[in-house]
Amino acid sequence: MTSHSHVHAPAHHDHDHSHEAGDFDWDALAAHLEREAEIQAPAVTEATRWLRGLASGAPVGRVLDVGSGPGVIAGLLADAFPDAEVVAVDQSAALLERARTRSGGRVGVRQADLPGDFGTLGAADLIWSGNAIHHLGDQQAALTALAGTLRPGGLLAVAERGLPVRFLPRDLGLGRPGLQARLDAAHEEVFAAMRADIPGSVATVEDWPAMLAEAGLVLAGSRTFLVDHPAPLDLPARAYLHVQLSRRRDQLGGLLDAGDLAVLDALLDREAPAGILTRPDAFYLAAVTVHAAARPAEVAR
Repeated sequence: MTSHSHVHAPAHHDHDHSHEAGDFDWDALAAHLEREAEIQAPAVTEATRWLRGLASGAPVGRVLDVGSGPGVIAGLLADAFPDAEVVAVDQSAALLERARTRSGGRVGVRQADLPGDFGTLGAADLIWSGNAIHHLGDQQAALTALAGTLRPGGLLAVAERGLPVRFLPRDLGLGRPGLQARLDAAHEEVFAAMRADIPGSVATVEDWPAMLAEAGLVLAGSRTFLVDHPAPLDLPARAYLHVQLSRRRDQLGGLLDAGDLAVLDALLDREAPAGILTRPDAFYLAAVTVHAAARPAEVAR
């Protein structure tokens, strides 16, 4: 299995895609993935409460987090559905061990290579997949496989894209204003190339509600949840942004001009007042969009 096919991701769409070059080590980034998911935990907690409301009246006995990474969201799902068996599903044994450890045993783990192992996951009443489907070549086939894993009346919740993270003023006093917009544009180019390079990649209009309907599900709703950490940021969030900017510097360097690269270097300076670790105006604002759909209940004969 190539590095393109292993599936796990944090809560939000803005995680890094440079692993698609083939030299990426998910396990080495476990702490970074955990920090990102923890930053976004308030929004995901709201999303799990929304899903609990959508599932009210139907028993939720088994929950899967497909593409769980180190299990932060799996733990939030266990909080929202305390009577359910919650299973973190991922390709990485090391990340699954972190999921098991951080949950204190509340979360089970299942190592799986997707899409090949879709049929081995076992039936579930609720499936969460955050920013994992876009790592698979045929996104529609992946949704259809997950839909087939649901028990009648079960819910599939897919968190993909949303809005890019904002963490700096438009004019940050370094270089040309609008750096984040240019980073976003460069990242979209890299993302499109990543999708095109996945073996078996199928071009798809990413209308997630329509794709869920095509998978045979009935749309239960789409909602967007805000992640809002105003300035001044705490140190863990700043440390996360420092790592993320460093990865962006490596990933997007060939698509940025010399001025923007110089600004990134200044932001990464650990001692400079204008660096991301010390500047007082750094914030974190993002939006996580979740699409939920249900497998039709069986009709009694």
